[in-house]
Amino acid sequence: MPETELNNIALLIDADNTTPEGIDPVLTVMAELGQVNIRRAYGNFAKDNLSRWDKITNKFGIRPQQQFDVSKGKNATDMAMVIDAIDLLYQGKVDGFGIMTSDSDFTPLVTRLRQDGIVVYGFGEAKTPQAFKSVCTRFIDIKQLIANYAADRPGQRKSAKAESGGAVDEDLMELITAAYSEAKRDEKGYAKLQQVGQIAGNRSSFDVRNYGFKSLSDLFDTLDNFAVERHNGNQVYVKRLR
Repeated sequence: MPETELNNIALLIDADNTTPEGIDPVLTVMAELGQVNIRRAYGNFAKDNLSRWDKITNKFGIRPQQQFDVSKGKNATDMAMVIDAIDLLYQGKVDGFGIMTSDSDFTPLVTRLRQDGIVVYGFGEAKTPQAFKSVCTRFIDIKQLIANYAADRPGQRKSAKAESGGAVDEDLMELITAAYSEAKRDEKGYAKLQQVGQIAGNRSSFDVRNYGFKSLSDLFDTLDNFAVERHNGNQVYVKRLR
C-alpha cells in the first residue's frame, strides 16, 4: 500500500509571548494537519526569562532563532518571525502554519497567510486580543490545551474544568445553535455533526478544546437541548430539541 503524502507544516513560536510547556500538546494538535517539519522559536535567548527554552528546543527538535534586542522598545523578534513566515509562504512548500503567540501584532501576518488559502492554527492565552483569534483558522487557548493534555496522561492531576467534562458558555451555545440552523437537515430535523462543525468554524476560530472537550461529539453529548444519533457507527447527527 502506498504511503499517504503528508502535508508540510511549519510551527513558528514567539518565545517572548508563550510558554515552553505548551510545545508537546501543540505538536499533538498540529499533527491533525500533517507533519511538522519546520519548528522554529524566536527570541533573545540570552535573557534570563527565556532560559527554560534551552532543554525544550533540544527535546522537540526546535531550531532557536536568536534575535538580539536591536533597540529598546522595538521588537526585532516579531520582524524576524514575520519575514521567515512570508519567505516560507513564497517558497510554496508549506501547507499550514502553527503560530504560538498571544501578541495581536501578528494579526496582519495571519491574514496574509489565510489569503493564500493557508491553514493557520493560533495558540495563545485566553487574554489574546480578539483580532488575532478571529483571523486564525482555529485559535486554541494554550493553557486549556495544556490542562487537557495533562488530564489525559496517567498520574497527572485533572483540572476542575477537565473533571467536569468541559463548560459551555452563552457565546458558544449561540454559535453552535446558529451553525445548526444553517446546516442542511433531514425530514426528522437531524443535521450532520461534521457540517455543523464546519459552519461554526467558518463563523469563528471556534475549537472545542478551548472548552475542555476532546471532540465536537463530546460537546453535543452534554447538551440537553440537542439529541445526538450515530448511524453506521461513524456518522454523527444532531437535532435541536428546544
